[in-house]
Amino acid sequence: MTDQLVCLTLVAARSLRQELFDYLSEQTDLTSGFTASEVAGHGPDVRLQTQAEQVKGHADELMVRIILAAQDATRLLERLNTAFAGSRMVYWIMPVSQFGVLDIPNR
Repeated sequence: MTDQLVCLTLVAARSLRQELFDYLSEQTDLTSGFTASEVAGHGPDVRLQTQAEQVKGHADELMVRIILAAQDATRLLERLNTAFAGSRMVYWIMPVSQFGVLDIPNR
């Protein structure tokens, strides 16, 4: 029996980019990869850390998405909570109904 696949989404300050990428790349027992993009954080709980962010009115953040088994997502969150304590990293988990790679044959 396989575990339900989920998408774990993490949102962190861009200043954590390399540290977070390195950390996630080391978690080979839980995940084989991730997708990342730069995003703009808005809202009353978002910390505007630089003068540039204050002028723009949003925080420069990083969003990481990882497809993995639900039980592995829970384990990864526990590890992240320890490794990035105090970082105020935001996360959510959503179920994934399908996941795969489109492989178009050569013509």
